[in-house]
Amino acid sequence: MEKNIRKPDGFESQKLFVQPDYMLKELMISALTRPLFVSDIGFFPHAQHHFRERPDGADAHIFIYCVEGEGWVEWKGESGGDEPGDAVGTTRTSNLTERSYKLTERQLAVIPAGAPHRYGASTDKPWSIYWFHLQGEDTAALIRTYGLDQDGPVRLPLSVHAQLLEQSEQCYRLLHDKHYSLPVQIHVAQTMRHLLSSIGLSAERSAQDRKRERYFDEAVRYMTERLAESVTLPELAKQVGLSKQHLVYLFNREAGLPPIEYFLRLKMQRAGQLLDLTGLSVKEIAGAVGMSDPYYFSRLFKKIMGYSPTEYRSIPKG
Repeated sequence: MEKNIRKPDGFESQKLFVQPDYMLKELMISALTRPLFVSDIGFFPHAQHHFRERPDGADAHIFIYCVEGEGWVEWKGESGGDEPGDAVGTTRTSNLTERSYKLTERQLAVIPAGAPHRYGASTDKPWSIYWFHLQGEDTAALIRTYGLDQDGPVRLPLSVHAQLLEQSEQCYRLLHDKHYSLPVQIHVAQTMRHLLSSIGLSAERSAQDRKRERYFDEAVRYMTERLAESVTLPELAKQVGLSKQHLVYLFNREAGLPPIEYFLRLKMQRAGQLLDLTGLSVKEIAGAVGMSDPYYFSRLFKKIMGYSPTEYRSIPKG
């Protein structure tokens, strides 16, 4: 990495906004901003010799988006990968992973709050970057949910690239001109929340991410085709081609549930459709989703759906 010349501050035509302390305190307690808010935001064009180092990390989650040129990012934290040594440019120290990678055009780096880190612009092709810092109790969960906690950078398609530039500029202008306005702060917070979800849904995934999604889709397809049967974890793992442990990890990551519980929920969703769309009895519907005991079926349906089959059928829908 290139770190010989360091210039931490000041770039021609830069944009930089930092929330004043009194506003930060209000954002931390307001019900509509406490879950997520912007603490810093800006744009550094052609940021030659740009360098930052925070050995103790930062209070906020840091987002750096490169629109031109190149730079580098290093940070240390708990691994989000599947197995030791699963990503290029990572080394393990105790329970921490040291990540080191180059950031190029249309790539986004996300550094978690509290993670020791440093980053800087390339000497030969210094980057132009939009950046923002997010705080709030929902921020880490959103990063995990949308897969932005991976070991390397996230590449954005052109549509989301344009959205990030437009909304970053809009948020900067609003905060620069009217940071004292809580309605403006709320709007900026909601805009950033929507931007994170757009990035997460549309980001160009790594080969590892695509492979993981294929395994998950294959497992769900196999279960969906067998809702009237029983499926065991060893059977499902063999079908997909993963170990049982890896399959459980995959489902917990992608769906937040272990495989067999996910399968039971698919069965109950199918049962709900049959209750709504047919005149079949509860016993017949239990059989249609592979359960011979209608009493067990009814207890499981209520546990998952929140209503007994009879109550569910009586609820007006649509």
